Formats: sequence, structure tokens, C-alpha cells
Amino acid sequence: MDPTLQASLAALTGVVVGAVGVMAWHVSDRLQRRPPEVETPVLPAGVATVLSTLRSSGVVVDEHDKVLKASAPAYALGLVRGNELVIAELAELVRQVRRDGQIRESEMTLERELAPPIMVNARVAPLGSRLVLALLEDRTREWRVEAVRRDFVANVSHELKTPVGAIKILAEAVEDAAEDPEAVRRFASRMRIESDRLTELVQQVIELSRLQAVDLVDSRSEVRIDQVVAEAVDTSALDASRRSISVVVRGDTGLSVSGDPRLVSAAVTNLVSNAVAYSGENTSVVVETKGLERTVEISVVDQGIGIPSDEIERIFERFYRVDPARHRSTGGTGLGLSIVKHVAATHGGDVRVWSVPGQGSTFTLVLPRHTPQTSHLTTTQDTRATGDQQEGTIA
Repeated sequence: MDPTLQASLAALTGVVVGAVGVMAWHVSDRLQRRPPEVETPVLPAGVATVLSTLRSSGVVVDEHDKVLKASAPAYALGLVRGNELVIAELAELVRQVRRDGQIRESEMTLERELAPPIMVNARVAPLGSRLVLALLEDRTREWRVEAVRRDFVANVSHELKTPVGAIKILAEAVEDAAEDPEAVRRFASRMRIESDRLTELVQQVIELSRLQAVDLVDSRSEVRIDQVVAEAVDTSALDASRRSISVVVRGDTGLSVSGDPRLVSAAVTNLVSNAVAYSGENTSVVVETKGLERTVEISVVDQGIGIPSDEIERIFERFYRVDPARHRSTGGTGLGLSIVKHVAATHGGDVRVWSVPGQGSTFTLVLPRHTPQTSHLTTTQDTRATGDQQEGTIA
């Protein structure tokens, strides 16, 4: 072989070997400088499946406070955004559990944009050695019910003090006036009035408690509106007659709704009683029934004091009165309209109000219409029997 060619091949081989050596050194250097890969924590078997079926909010957080898995409600409540915990109080609770491995529980109020805050119960526990599990239950409804219960108890206690205190004072007055028969009769009459007011208050508190415990699935049946209206008018007949108020019944007859007879009767009776109580002397109260395709409307129209527009939303609150100064003369408890609202809600209906101060008010109870289960002949006969009694005036 030509000596020159041999020298060229040897030089080329040296260059290739040198280049390979340099490349190998660079690769080795890069491998040595690369940070060690951190093993991604793996969710224990079954955790992901459980989180996907939870109705409560569940979140699994790794050692770097990153969310590995969250249930759908957790996103709906705004607890998680991307892979970050949004609620600072919850993130701090997670860090505390990670530090000492102790299970922690806390009540939290979550503020939300353009929505009312919600109350949650958070329970945070370690999940293995590197993960933390947080479970949150929405307790807003329970919290509101408890708040209503506390207010209700406080209001009842306050309302009971008035008649009880009055009866005590009147009893002492009777003792002091034992030698004066006229004074004794006068004080005894006042005691009877206060006793009646106390009795009515207790009865309505019991009624309201009973309404809240009724299960309509078991008690729902056909309720004949003609009979309900007749009973409501009869209940208020004495008060209406005493103040020369005429109660007029008109509208469609033979109507029936689906519900609990006692509850529907209580609602209509309260509407008629309220109308009579807040109407002036020598006026009239109209009870009108109207049958629609799917509902029945029972309207009670009075010529009373009326309700200011800014108070209409509050009249269904327990113990709320438009004119507190008048409740003593009317004997009202402030629970009647609350009962009406509750009956409407539990029956899937509604109650509407129209009112103008100084002109009167119209309350309309809307309830689902009953689907006849009996024969046409029976229904017709019942309609005739009750329909003849529907039109009339009680003075």
C-alpha cells in the first residue's frame, strides 16, 4: 500500500476516535449534573374510584401541596383550581396534618363570588407516608336549620312572656280587688282574653311543628276544596259577625287538590282568619276558588290595612307582623302566614300576595290539582252535593 494513503487513514481514524471520546465525555458530564428524578407519588389502589363516586368533596394532596386527585364536588365548590388548593385555611390544615400525622377536623366558612357563603366540615387525615386526604361536607343546610331553630325558640319565649305576664298581673289584681265584684269581673274578663291568646299561640306552635314533621308521601290524598273553604269560613264566622264583616264565597265548585286534608285546611283557615282580623268593620272578605288545568287557586281578598311593598317579602317570617301595635287587638300570633307558606311549599305549590296600603290585600294559595280516581258518576254527585253549599254569604 502507498505510504501516503496509510498515513491518511491513520490520521482519519485518530480524528474519529477523538471525536467519539469527546462526545462520550460530554454525555457522562451531563448525566452526572442532571438532578435525580423524583418519584411521583402513586395513589393507593381504589382511592381514585372512591373519590369519583363521593357526593362530598374529596381532595388528595402530595408532599409539595399539589392536588393529585379531587372529586367533582371539590371543583364545584371552588376548592381546587388546576392542581392547587384555593382555600388557604384548608391548605394550612393539610400542612399541619403532614407535619405530625394527626387527624384534624374543623368548621369552615367558604366565601364565594356572587353567591352566599357556605359552611363546611373539613376532616383531614394522612394517606400513607407522603399523601394527605381532605374530605369536606357541606353543612350549610344544617347550619341554617339550627339558626332557624334558635331564632324560633327565642321568639316563642319572647311571645309567651306577654300573655303569661299579663295573666300573672291580672291574677294579683283579682286578689287585691276581692271585695269589689265589678273589678273582679273586669279583671277576670281580661284574664280570659289573655288565656285565649296564650292558648292560640301554643296551638299554632304545635301546629307548625306538626306540619314540619308530616310526610306527604304517606298522607297525600284527595282534598275537597268546597269542604275546606266551608270549614275556614265557619271558623271565622263569630269574629266576622261581631264586627259586621260579611264573608262571601264564590268561584268554581267541585274542585279537589292533592295533599294532606289537615294541612290544606289549616292554611285556608289562617288566610280567612287573617283577612277578618285585619279588615275594618262593615267591610267584606271574599274567598274565591278557581280551577286551572294543573292547579287550584284559592284567593282571599280583604279590605284591610294593606301591606307596604317593602314588607311583603317578610310577612311569611315567623312572628313577623306588619303592624305590631295591632296584634294585641287582633289577637294574632304572627304564625298564621308562616303556616300557609310552609303548607304551600310542602305540597309543591305557592302563595302569592297583592296588597296596597289602605286598600287591602289578596292572598292566593296555589296547590296541585287532584287527578280523579273515582268514577265520573261519583264525582258528579259529590260536586252537586257540595256545590249547592258553596255560593253564599255569612254576615
